[in-house]
Amino acid sequence: MTLTFNNPGEQQRWYAVDDGVMGGVSESGFSVIKGEGRFHGEVSLENGGGFASVRRDPNGFEPTLADAQGIALTVRGDGRTYQLRLKSTSLDHASAYRVKFTPAQDRWETLHFPWSAFEAVRRGTLLSDAPAVTPSEIHQLGFLIADRTAGPFCLQISRIELLR
Repeated sequence: MTLTFNNPGEQQRWYAVDDGVMGGVSESGFSVIKGEGRFHGEVSLENGGGFASVRRDPNGFEPTLADAQGIALTVRGDGRTYQLRLKSTSLDHASAYRVKFTPAQDRWETLHFPWSAFEAVRRGTLLSDAPAVTPSEIHQLGFLIADRTAGPFCLQISRIELLR
């Protein structure tokens, strides 16, 4: 199963969760423009903030998600480091599985992330005792930027696909 961004309605499935939940003033959004998804906004370090994220449920990937070996992203970046994040019923609601990546700025590239590449975190702290990713328990996926750098950002996403 592959998620592409040819349908402008895809934009409505994504929602932002930024550092405003803890007093920060970073802002982000998700747009679908010319066949690509764009996670964009501005990170601010004011008021103890410093992160921005967007999320969506994995509708469209079921039931194939349970059989996948991981996730591949076709992306183009802006020189900043991002995280692909997965929420799972095997972790508490404040925790997630993440993999960090810094995509090329000058070209599209496809990055492959097997489930073993993901690490469990809670508010940026690694959870050493967390279970490995169980694909059938993933109920949300998203992108996060928390690179301790203030300023605008834009991650371009052409496709999200499951590894077989």
